Amino acid sequence: MSHNYDIERLDGKRLNLTNLEVLNLDYNSFEKSSLAQLGGFFNLKKLNMQENQLQGSINIKDGERPLNLTNLEELTLNSNSFTNSLLAQLSGFSNLKSLDIGYNQLKGSINIKELLDALSNLEELDISENEVKEIVPIKNKGWCDLRKLETLDLSENSLGGALPSCLANLSSLRYLDISGNQFIGKGASPALANLTSLRFMFLSRNLFEVPSIFMSFANHLHLKVLFGDQNKLVREPTIQTWVPKFQLKAFLFSNCTTKELHIEIPKFLYYQNDLSMVDLSYNNFVGKFPFWLLENNTRMGAFLMEGNSFMGHLNLPSHPKPKMSIVDISGNKLEGPILASVCSIFPQLKGLNLSDNFFQGNIPPCLGSLNTTYLILDLSHNHLSGGIPEMLAQSDSLELLRLSNNDLSGKIAPTIFCSPSLQFLYLDGNKFDGNIPDIDISTCHPYSLTDMDLSNNNLSGELPRWIWNMSLNALAVSNNQLKGLIPKELCHYTLQILDLSKNNFFGPIPSCFNAHSLKHLHLSKNRLSGTLTNAFFNSSSLVTLDLSENQLTGEIPYWIGNLSTLSVLLLKANYFIGEIPIEICKLYSLSIIDLSQNKFSGLIPSCLSRLTLEPNDKKSSTILYALDFDGILDFGGILEGANYIGMTRWDLSDSGFDLHFFIENLEEKVDYTTKGASRTIKGNILEYMSGIDLSCNRLTGEIPREIGNLSEIRSLNLSHNNLTGHIPSTFSKLKQIESLDLSHNNLIGRIPVQLTELYALAVFNVSYNNLSGSIPSPKAQFGTFDESSYVANPFLCGSPLHKNCSDLDSPPTAAPKSSNEEEESGLMDKYVFWVTFFVSYVIVLLVIVLILYINPYWRQAWFSFVEHCIKTCQYFIE
Repeated sequence: MSHNYDIERLDGKRLNLTNLEVLNLDYNSFEKSSLAQLGGFFNLKKLNMQENQLQGSINIKDGERPLNLTNLEELTLNSNSFTNSLLAQLSGFSNLKSLDIGYNQLKGSINIKELLDALSNLEELDISENEVKEIVPIKNKGWCDLRKLETLDLSENSLGGALPSCLANLSSLRYLDISGNQFIGKGASPALANLTSLRFMFLSRNLFEVPSIFMSFANHLHLKVLFGDQNKLVREPTIQTWVPKFQLKAFLFSNCTTKELHIEIPKFLYYQNDLSMVDLSYNNFVGKFPFWLLENNTRMGAFLMEGNSFMGHLNLPSHPKPKMSIVDISGNKLEGPILASVCSIFPQLKGLNLSDNFFQGNIPPCLGSLNTTYLILDLSHNHLSGGIPEMLAQSDSLELLRLSNNDLSGKIAPTIFCSPSLQFLYLDGNKFDGNIPDIDISTCHPYSLTDMDLSNNNLSGELPRWIWNMSLNALAVSNNQLKGLIPKELCHYTLQILDLSKNNFFGPIPSCFNAHSLKHLHLSKNRLSGTLTNAFFNSSSLVTLDLSENQLTGEIPYWIGNLSTLSVLLLKANYFIGEIPIEICKLYSLSIIDLSQNKFSGLIPSCLSRLTLEPNDKKSSTILYALDFDGILDFGGILEGANYIGMTRWDLSDSGFDLHFFIENLEEKVDYTTKGASRTIKGNILEYMSGIDLSCNRLTGEIPREIGNLSEIRSLNLSHNNLTGHIPSTFSKLKQIESLDLSHNNLIGRIPVQLTELYALAVFNVSYNNLSGSIPSPKAQFGTFDESSYVANPFLCGSPLHKNCSDLDSPPTAAPKSSNEEEESGLMDKYVFWVTFFVSYVIVLLVIVLILYINPYWRQAWFSFVEHCIKTCQYFIE
């Protein structure tokens, strides 16, 4: 079998591809059969097939004969579905130097004998993101015999135990990543100690005892990056027993677990004079705040000390640090004022994060005059006072300003809204008062400001018109004292998130409120009135619609079924009437419904059972932005790699050290009543929350048995209605339900015993009904419910009620009849009634005739009475 590898060029000439050296086919949908077409590329040196649909093993042939691509040097097959059998097919690539088979389906124990025999020239090997538990040695040979390896990535597998001593054979290694496994180690590792060429070492997310494992690198002159986060933190000896020969530029040491109450920072850090980035966040370190990091390092580029328990004042070094770019000491217990000298010490700051501390005093105005191209400033969650300095408000480089949850007060400086580079402005949770200032929009750049949060202040007046001329993606002004009509300019706006809740807005919702971009709308707790009419007719992107606690009237319009992406519908505490429309059942993304405290009537739609109520990240997700800090640190182009630290990604590339800082805008949250209390739900809880609240209405009829098919529901409240019939036994299928409230109705019959199988149920209330019989035995969750769950049911007995079922004069407690039996019983009762009535009528008539026949006096009186009645009627008619 032969293949033709000629293609026709635009000029009509044929182009032969048999001499092709580089072939990139990544991010396609090639399958295994596609590989058979590569057999004719004899001179191929680089082949990239990542992110395809390849599976099983590789199969490259020339006709029916397996092909040895002896010239191939670089093979990238990551992000496919290859299995362990792939390794046996690599024997033909004898000159291969780089092999990437990460993020496939390699599992359990793998045998790399073929790699040892055929790939002796391999310099880079990536087996990351698989499920490998063991690499089986053959005749005392294993992956440690790939002696030319310079890069080895075994991260995110299931490898465990102590590091093999033969690892010391890989003396050429410069990059070693074994993070995300279950390796153990205590003290120095002989294997790691011999790898003196290492520059990048990643030990994160294992079971090593740190910092004692770092003794392994005492003689590593070239080590520049060391990551050891999320390991086991233990106490060091009082006296430092080793002095490192390396000078780190990046050190990550966060989120380590420890049983010790007080741990000091690793002592080897006192010998580091060239650190550019250090992260010691979320540990249990104590002692003096390590200001030596700032005082000794002339090239400090990023300083991360989040979430520790360091206490004291913020002291600054005495000499300027012109290389300083990012300073983050958030999440500590630092106090005192933010000194104005911070600007002269760090004149090139690009990011300053002092959030979540106890800083006091005013914001230094000089932060607005820093000599930098862009500035991220986060001073939130402190005790800062005063206002926003005018110099900061006029900054040309300020891109993000977060001052949330402080004690700032006074009027908001108008110039802050026209800052030329400002994209994100968060002033929520302060004491700003007065009107939102009016500005001349013609002097501003209308496309710079993206997010603005002024919530939880004391702002008053109406929303200024200039806001609607900005190209905002998110606007929040909730919990203020704003008033007026909702502007009609919203009809043509590009907002994705709008929160006007908890204010004094009044009047109708604009009928043209149908922006296609709007995803989350919060108008609750205002004084809005009127009907919905066509307000959201074309809002096809709506995910959250919160109109609760207003004065809205009328029925839910039919167009509700057009909101195909709607996940959260909150209409609580209005004056809606009519039946619950079946169009709601078309909203398959819907997972939270609150129609409580209205005047809805009629039956509960049985079609609600069609809702899946599955977890949905759209209702909790926010817009994610990325601000890039490129080339902050220069590593001389030694290697490439990437690591994520929280919402930050560090890239190690040939161009240096790049920082990508991700920003989430306004956090999406909703108020929903569950488990007997109103709760603010947000984040992951909102993503997985599902519930239906139809309480406090005028609903009638029986509870549809189909509701029991809502297997994902976590909260169901049907209380304070006029529901009748029995509690459906199908509720036993609600395995995820945590709160079930059926109180204050007219339900009858027994409580289904099957409900004891609801092991997630935390709140159960059937009080104030007409239930009868014994309460199910107090096992599982039913053993946690007290008397309040069952009160005001006269014929209900058993624990925890103080009624003994044997002494209670109750109606028959036989199991309720099925619907067919009840229907037949009804027909039988009607037949008996008519027969009894006819027989009784005939008997009464015969008794009267017999009496008149026997007694002549009564007979004469009867006929006289009849004659008198006839004459009376005759006179009346005449």
